Amino acid sequence: MPRALRCFLPNRCHHITMRCNNREFRLTRRECRAVLLYAIQQCQQKYRFSLYALCIMSNHIHYLLAPKYPRELPKIMHWLNWYTAMCFNQMLGRTGHFWEKRYHSTSFAMDDFRRALNTIRYIHANPKAANIQRGFFYDFSNYGSYHRLTDDGLTEWHPAFLELGATLEECADAYHRFCRSYRPKPKAEPKPRWGSKLLKNVTPKKTYQKGKTKKTSPGQQPLWTEPMPEPSDVDRVAAKFVNANRKPGADPVSGAR
Repeated sequence: MPRALRCFLPNRCHHITMRCNNREFRLTRRECRAVLLYAIQQCQQKYRFSLYALCIMSNHIHYLLAPKYPRELPKIMHWLNWYTAMCFNQMLGRTGHFWEKRYHSTSFAMDDFRRALNTIRYIHANPKAANIQRGFFYDFSNYGSYHRLTDDGLTEWHPAFLELGATLEECADAYHRFCRSYRPKPKAEPKPRWGSKLLKNVTPKKTYQKGKTKKTSPGQQPLWTEPMPEPSDVDRVAAKFVNANRKPGADPVSGAR
């Protein structure tokens, strides 16, 4: 069955979801999340896109972004997914696909403020809906930048947010009330598939490797074509983002290791 065509019309936002391969929880480590934030910054410098909402969960990510040039969206996602996959595989000592299939994207007009606010709130509510947070504040989403009007170095306010009041403080208060009224819908139970019954009593075969060392072909060349980031650069980007968005009263995060 052919894939649906992407929408590359001008003046549109794109709600993008990217999930780890096999739905594995590969983004639980704080170091991985820091590298992801750094990669987003580098991608923004390369393609100059606007990022309005972001939430990094344990096995998937939500973005709300608008490319400067509509047809650059595939390039943005290709570069971002390629860069992070190479980093994460090296950090976690794994090989193969890190991200699951291609990114999922839905788009809507930039001036569709109602849908924009609903989408931003949905993204910010992901930790609450997953029962890992009681409220909306979360270290790795940009809800704090909307609620406290802070600068996290990566995201900016959507025009829909700026229409909520005459001043930025009024906009923040209105968005806060808008989020407080949100009640996440419970996720439906996964439906059993025929394979789950067919293979119900089959257990995976265990494999053991004794005394084996990983060998590298003399002619093998690394795929990395850009220099690895300095740890201090990664920490600096992550610390600024987390401190701008974390819950009030929490201890600040240092950018140094």
